[in-house]
Amino acid sequence: MRGRRLFIATFLVPPLLLYGVFVVSPYAQAFQISATNWRGLSPDFEFVGLANFRRLAVDDVFWNALGHNAILLVLLPVATILLGLFLASMISVGGRADRAGVHGVRGAGFYRVVYFFPQVLSVAIVGVLWKEMFAPNSGLINGLLRAARLGGLAQPWLGDPRFSFWSLAVVLLWSNVGFYVVLFSAAMQSIPRDIYEAALLDGAGRAATLFRVTVPLVWDSIQVAWVYLAILAIDAFAVAQIVTNGGPGYSSDVVGLRLYKTAFNESQFGYASAMGVAMFFLTLSVAAVFLRVTRRERVEL
Repeated sequence: MRGRRLFIATFLVPPLLLYGVFVVSPYAQAFQISATNWRGLSPDFEFVGLANFRRLAVDDVFWNALGHNAILLVLLPVATILLGLFLASMISVGGRADRAGVHGVRGAGFYRVVYFFPQVLSVAIVGVLWKEMFAPNSGLINGLLRAARLGGLAQPWLGDPRFSFWSLAVVLLWSNVGFYVVLFSAAMQSIPRDIYEAALLDGAGRAATLFRVTVPLVWDSIQVAWVYLAILAIDAFAVAQIVTNGGPGYSSDVVGLRLYKTAFNESQFGYASAMGVAMFFLTLSVAAVFLRVTRRERVEL
């Protein structure tokens, strides 16, 4: 008993104290600040109660940013998981079946490295890279269109409100799909090849095999991916700030970026903290709903 108490005091209490000071404490302070009109630098502030939250309810700029996050919440997890499953399936079991059984395409290891490569890059490098690719005159995308004699399709992608948000969505998809390709591919490696061979003998095509065999057997990995991508869609701050900075105007604004600008550009830390509290509860709610829905879906399968 004494050794157990010593272990708890030595190895568990200090990490919990550090977590409480550096993680839990800032969250608690954000709740406190959200009920004030603190400007960020002044030691003086007034308690305003729920005024900041009432202001959020009628703030068109905030709801515009939240609408963009809602679109990402639907688009990003679905597109990333479907594309990740397809590419992982091709890598793991997409090759032709022969006497050696079902196997992946030739050079599967190389493809895994290529798909995972964006994860090696920092978010800043990814943002700057794509910002240069979207440049209207010197960018790679418009350059390829002009080289293919499709110059009429060239656009100022980040400077046009019609395309800036969708350009941001493309960057988010590109920068995340590789990780889930590797994740799903690793999960598929644990599936016995006999199952795929039996499905092949029964006449199942690739699509049927993917959705009726692979998806149910890697559902735990899909569930984790769904929750993480949902949280990323609610945030999307770093990429949005670097690639579009919310513009032109508010055409590609997201809640995380709106919070940052409200706090550091407009010095309204109390109101920005109210946005953070709203995001906190929204993230918890979305994660709980996604876990519930995917768990229910798993039972049905």
